[in-house]
Amino acid sequence: MTPLDATAATASTPSAGESSAPRPRPRGRLPGDPTPEQRLARIVRVDHAGEYGAKRIYEGQLSVMGRGRHAKTLRHMADQELEHLQYFEKQLVARQVRPTVLQPLWHVAGFLLGAGTAVMGERAAMACTVAVEQVIDGHYEAQLKHLGPEEEELKTSILKFQAEEVEHRDIGLLNGAEQAPAYPVLSAAIKAGTKAVIWVAERV
Repeated sequence: MTPLDATAATASTPSAGESSAPRPRPRGRLPGDPTPEQRLARIVRVDHAGEYGAKRIYEGQLSVMGRGRHAKTLRHMADQELEHLQYFEKQLVARQVRPTVLQPLWHVAGFLLGAGTAVMGERAAMACTVAVEQVIDGHYEAQLKHLGPEEEELKTSILKFQAEEVEHRDIGLLNGAEQAPAYPVLSAAIKAGTKAVIWVAERV
């Protein structure tokens, strides 16, 4: 082996503690992945749908509990959801994003979920709030990771709304949600339904 060959061999040999395996490349966008513009449209569409559904849930609960001891609390949460909804309605128009085509279904389903859990009792109504808001908290957290500095205003608004959704969750817990009949089953069912609605609303 010549000195030149020895130098080349030494340079190509990994040093101690250095792996010879190829370094993984950052994952790029795969076929079928949404573009940044499509992802942003999905965020606005699904958040509008979610806030519309939340508004209808509270309207359903108030139709049953509107004169009960939790009426003031429910109206407070409903007013905040209405504020969220109005914000995303403006975002739909400003960004020329269509709402979900299933909004008429959310109109009925949200009201029935709210009224149905209220008929089951105050604690069941609070369990509904807790289950929905736990999913929405995680949903907003995931969205925030995709929003860059160019969307600072949207990000700030979502952070505010997320904090208010967490407040709703805590209100539900303080008002006996976990003491609702069959709480684990009720909570799991509502969470599964909420996640399914999110998935669908993002796409249609």
